[in-house]
Amino acid sequence: MRILFITHTRIGDAILSSGLLHQLIERYPDARFTIACGPLAAPVFAATPRLERMIVVAKRPFDLHWLALWKELRGTVWDIAIDLRRSAMTYLIPTRRRHIIGPISPGVHHIAHLSTLIPGAGIAAPFLYVTDQQRLAAAKYLPDGAPVLAIAPVAATAPKTWEPARFAALIARLTAEDGPCAGWRVALFGGPGDETRAAPLIEALAGRCTKIFAEPDLLVVHAALARCAAFIGNDSGLGHLAAAAGIPALALFGPTDPARYAPWGGETIRAPDGDLHNLSVDAVVTAFGNLLKSR
Repeated sequence: MRILFITHTRIGDAILSSGLLHQLIERYPDARFTIACGPLAAPVFAATPRLERMIVVAKRPFDLHWLALWKELRGTVWDIAIDLRRSAMTYLIPTRRRHIIGPISPGVHHIAHLSTLIPGAGIAAPFLYVTDQQRLAAAKYLPDGAPVLAIAPVAATAPKTWEPARFAALIARLTAEDGPCAGWRVALFGGPGDETRAAPLIEALAGRCTKIFAEPDLLVVHAALARCAAFIGNDSGLGHLAAAAGIPALALFGPTDPARYAPWGGETIRAPDGDLHNLSVDAVVTAFGNLLKSR
C-alpha cells in the first residue's frame, strides 16, 4: 500500500500537520509513505516510519513546481493521496482515494480543520518521530541537571518578535530567588542566523545560558525542547516544536490570530491591538505563572 502525503512549506504548518500523518501511520501499518513538502519543512518528517521517499518541493515561478511534482508522482497508482495544499495537481495523478483539504472557516484552529479530513480519526494532535541518536544529540546540549527554561527570542518577522530587552527582563524576573523558575538553567533556541538577532539578549545574560542556534536537525531541537521544563517564545515554529514535545509552552502573539495558529496544547498571550510593543513583561510573567500552576 502506498500513501502520498502533500503538506506545507512553513515549519509551523508542517508540525501542525504531523498528527494527521501519525494517524495514517497507525491506521495502515503496512503502508509505505511518500511525503511532499517544502525545503524548510522536510527535516520535520525525516524520521517518519516506513518513509519510502521524501520529495522536496521548491517554489518555482508561475507555479511550475506543481508541474514538476506531477511528473514525479504520475507513474504510481496511489492507494491514498492526502493533499493539504489544495492543488489541482492531485486530481491529475492516479489514486484510489484522495482527501483534499477544503477552505478553513474563520476562527477555526488549523488542527480542528485538519481533523475533519479523515472521518472518524479523531483529533490530529501534532506528533513527531525522533530517533535515539537525535535524543542523544539533544542530551549533549542539555545534560541532566536543574530544570531548563527554554526561550525562543526570534521570529521570522519584526512584528512577530518581542524586544530582546523585554526577554532579558522576563528571564531576570522568572529566575530571581523569589521567581517561579529560581535555580533553573536557561536555554536560548533559534534557527541559523538567529544568534545575531538575539545578540542583545545574549549579552544581557552574560554567558548564563545555553545557546542552541546552529543545530541543523529540527528533530534534535525538538528532542532538546523535550528535555526542558517549560518554554516561552515568539510566534514561530519553535513554539509548535515545544508544544508538540509536551512541555508547558507559552507563545507570544502579535499580529497573527492565535485562534487559528496557536501551538496545539500550548498557551498564548496576544499583545493589545496585535502590537508586541504593547505587551508588558508583567503580563507575560502573570500568564507564565498561570501556565505553570495549571500544569
